[in-house]
Amino acid sequence: MSVAARTLGWMRYGFIYTGSDPSLAVELAGLAEASGWHGFFVWEGIWATDPWATLAAAAMVTDRIKLGTMLTPVPRRRPWELAGQTMTVDRLSGGRVILSAGLGVSEAEPRFWIFEDDPGRRERAELLDESLGLMQQLWRAEPFEFEGQHYRAKRTESMLPPAIVQEPRIPTWVVGLWPRMKSMRRVARYDGWIPNYAPPGNSPESADEQTRLFTPEIAAEAIAWISEERGRLGLAERPFDVIQEGTTTGTDAAADAAIVQPWAEAGATWWLESDWSVPAERVEASARARIAAGPPSV
Repeated sequence: MSVAARTLGWMRYGFIYTGSDPSLAVELAGLAEASGWHGFFVWEGIWATDPWATLAAAAMVTDRIKLGTMLTPVPRRRPWELAGQTMTVDRLSGGRVILSAGLGVSEAEPRFWIFEDDPGRRERAELLDESLGLMQQLWRAEPFEFEGQHYRAKRTESMLPPAIVQEPRIPTWVVGLWPRMKSMRRVARYDGWIPNYAPPGNSPESADEQTRLFTPEIAAEAIAWISEERGRLGLAERPFDVIQEGTTTGTDAAADAAIVQPWAEAGATWWLESDWSVPAERVEASARARIAAGPPSV
């Protein structure tokens, strides 16, 4: 059965807090759970509020809602430290953590490269692959050895941390650039697709341009490919999510459903509500109102 066929009708709804105040984020996570959302996400930056400390606090004031980042620039992180942080929140939350993983932005976004130089997309991709592979071992909290191009781990029998709660790993959603096959094959090996889109022969210069060009019809084509690839890998029966981010009103149910419905029909399983255009001074009021209105419904 295809990914789209298995997931249609299973749409879940998450809210991305675009602000930086950790205390407010924790409060909003509780409000999101009480208002019927299925997930609460915070952004992860360079020289920014620590998302995993924030999510650890949110885990202690919630019971059901999924908690995660949107998203973690894994090549910028030490994988053993990230494994320890995610494991800690996973255990504190009773197995409610999601890791959203991407390459991170290029030096075209200079604010994120103020401490080091961008090694380039190819090396960041290598670091992403090695980090995700290494973290599979680290999450088990068992003695192991690892030897990669960028990282190594010597075997140790002592001071092993606890294992994660979730099996076989913390669900890992990966950014994939459709239809770039190397990127998409990485996605197919994990637990979810965070879509990026570059039409053949064209590389959109901005996230806004990518969003404008990416349609539910294109998403359906990509989801069909993912389904086939996961079948080839023997992963067809494993859960897999397709994430679509966007903005709805929270005040016009019919209009909001019309926005979300085509993505659900294409095979998306999560709608992540966000509005990155809200000025910093209005983020609290905007987030509080949108969360309290509840998720869109399909």
